[in-house]
Amino acid sequence: MGEHLVVIVGLAFGTFAMRFGGYLLGARIPSSGPWARALQALPGCLIAALLAVILAQAGPAEWGAAVLSLAAALLSRSLPLTMLAGVSAVWLLRGLI
Repeated sequence: MGEHLVVIVGLAFGTFAMRFGGYLLGARIPSSGPWARALQALPGCLIAALLAVILAQAGPAEWGAAVLSLAAALLSRSLPLTMLAGVSAVWLLRGLI
């Protein structure tokens, strides 16, 4: 039982330390300037990089779903609708191909 308690306390401390560290770092992020603009663009860049890796390894169903998702995004400008279109398209195309 003693080893389990050490593990639980250690994991709890690690979780608290990461959350508190994130709070401390977040308070120091600049709200203007070139670093702020770079950090604002980061989520889009990460999604584009992940999508590029996925499509490089993908087959025709995934490429078709990507095209349909892009069309949905351009037409609707709605993230939930785009995600729904992409998931539905890949599910249907994998079933058909």
